Amino acid sequence: MPKPDRDTYTEEDIHSSWVDEAPVLNSTVTLAEYDPAWPELFDREVERIRGILGERALVLEHVGSTSVPGLCAKPIIDIMLIVADSDDEDAYVPQLEAEGYKLVIREPEWEKHRCFKGPDTNINLHVYSPDNGQTERYRLFRDRLIEHEDERKLYEAKKRELASRTWKYIQHYADAKNEVIDEIIERARAAQYDGFARLYAAHAETSSTNAHYDRPAIVELAGDVAGKRVLDVGSAAGHLSALLAEKGADVLGVDASSGMVAVAREKFGHVAKFETADVSRPMSFVEDASIDVITASLVLHYLKEWAPALAEFRRVLKPGGLLVFSVHHPGEDWRWFGKRNYFQLELLEDEFPAGQQVRFYRRPLSWTFGAVRDAGFAVDRLVEPMPDEAIAEADPKWYAKLRTEPRFLYFRTVREP
Repeated sequence: MPKPDRDTYTEEDIHSSWVDEAPVLNSTVTLAEYDPAWPELFDREVERIRGILGERALVLEHVGSTSVPGLCAKPIIDIMLIVADSDDEDAYVPQLEAEGYKLVIREPEWEKHRCFKGPDTNINLHVYSPDNGQTERYRLFRDRLIEHEDERKLYEAKKRELASRTWKYIQHYADAKNEVIDEIIERARAAQYDGFARLYAAHAETSSTNAHYDRPAIVELAGDVAGKRVLDVGSAAGHLSALLAEKGADVLGVDASSGMVAVAREKFGHVAKFETADVSRPMSFVEDASIDVITASLVLHYLKEWAPALAEFRRVLKPGGLLVFSVHHPGEDWRWFGKRNYFQLELLEDEFPAGQQVRFYRRPLSWTFGAVRDAGFAVDRLVEPMPDEAIAEADPKWYAKLRTEPRFLYFRTVREP
């Protein structure tokens, strides 16, 4: 699987991660048709590893292409092993090596990742700690391919195309798959919202952070929208779209979750239009230079790469049109999640609403400015708002918190000619 904080490995990265000399491929990649024996090989390895590590093996799962029935793959069984602390090699490396497993990759600075080859079966045994950011990606990707034939065919076509090329290192082939893998994972994440769309809608309608902090700030930055065409990106359950329509805008709300769009249409379909769309892909139903204002409330931090979405925003906006968006405050996320390196792009996990897992990317403020500038937008205003006075009595805890701790960060940008 690709790294969420680095698109490709340099040759230096490859050499530094291998315990011994990194093997050179200098060839095409051989893909085999799906073999029903692959799950059996996985089961055999699991039994052997559990026999070696016992309860220290917290999780053992079949991941990668060989775990997807019907998908072609390199005939290598990818296994995800989670131990209490993968940096604590004394707790598992000697025991595995004594039984013929060989540690070949060590990446303590990235997810505490280690990888072993097997004693007799061609496997990649990936070892992580419980707090790693890859478990969710492995599962989302695998399950999406199993459940959606169109995604499986898309991925297989890309694999076959790339496998026909010559690669110096197998890692270069893996890196080349990043774009299609990320696309599929993003769609899988959007689909997760379908299951709690109504719960989210109910929460967002009255939540202090949404109703009395985020939406008022977006509306204020959008300015006078009467008679203007507004594209509300990441419209979710439609609350912001409805507010903008109330101010006289002609609103089109788009969201990647069909469940969210269904709720928005049901609740606010009489005042705004709603469509399911992945904004990192062309929105064929929106004409060039046809939008006056784009609002994107708390949505861009779900995207690893902003360039495709920002390019699409620039395409549909009129010259001089506004892009108004909010994201998690970079300083707050860095402090809240206790991260060491502020300048690193990291995938984080949180609960919103309570009990529902959501994942988003943390990045430094300078990265956001750079992405916006490179896409052809000029930052007009940068705002760290205060909450509505209306919640001073109704929700004093959040009122005090939002007045002293920045939760979100707001931008008003202008599409340059």
